[in-house]
Amino acid sequence: MKLVPLFDKVVLKQLVAEETTASGIVLPGAAKEKPQQAEVIAVGPGGVVDGKEVTMQVKAGDKVIYSKYSGTEVELEKEKYVIVKQSDILAVVE
Repeated sequence: MKLVPLFDKVVLKQLVAEETTASGIVLPGAAKEKPQQAEVIAVGPGGVVDGKEVTMQVKAGDKVIYSKYSGTEVELEKEKYVIVKQSDILAVVE
């Protein structure tokens, strides 16, 4: 099965959260924050959304940073994904 986003939606797979801080302190499970970095898995076609023409700026394989509380989490074949609007993506990591 495959996720195919519509309009200006982007399917992301979150990157693994850091287990330790920069200074070497090991974080317990409750202290870990949800990672805001993800890999783009699939991109919608864009088109007219809310009366405005939307062209997609990201592509599959890009590493991105997205808004902390955005998107809808889904699980498909035991893999977790987040579906966000392209406008919720803040930057591409190069």
